[in-house]
Amino acid sequence: MNRQIRIVLVLVLVFVAGLALAGCNSGQAAIGVLDVNKVMSDSPKIKQFQDQLNVKGKELSDQLEKDKASISAEEFQKRQEAAYGEFLKTKQELETQIDTNIKQAIEQVSQEKKMGVVLYKNSIATGGTDITDAVIQKMQ
Repeated sequence: MNRQIRIVLVLVLVFVAGLALAGCNSGQAAIGVLDVNKVMSDSPKIKQFQDQLNVKGKELSDQLEKDKASISAEEFQKRQEAAYGEFLKTKQELETQIDTNIKQAIEQVSQEKKMGVVLYKNSIATGGTDITDAVIQKMQ
């Protein structure tokens, strides 16, 4: 009786494994390739974020230069460090927004093109469908 249960369990496991393998091979998933460097250089949305960061940096720098003559060297150093911290915080917030925008655009394009996987182009020697331009379009 114990032997019969083992045989039944083995047969069930083989059957389940067969179904799982058949499901995995039922359709070949397309692979997308994304050139992040091109997205960063060509996307108007990314340029907008970079412009915002440049404006913030200029504002902080101009304010420091304006105050420089009327404060001590020690106070200037403190304000310079505070301004740098504020600049880094703004930079990090914008980078998070950029990352979110890119991920959303990749998700949309991969669903539209029915892609199971999207890889970064710098990691791929050959193959895949380049979706870079489609992602840039989605980010506008």
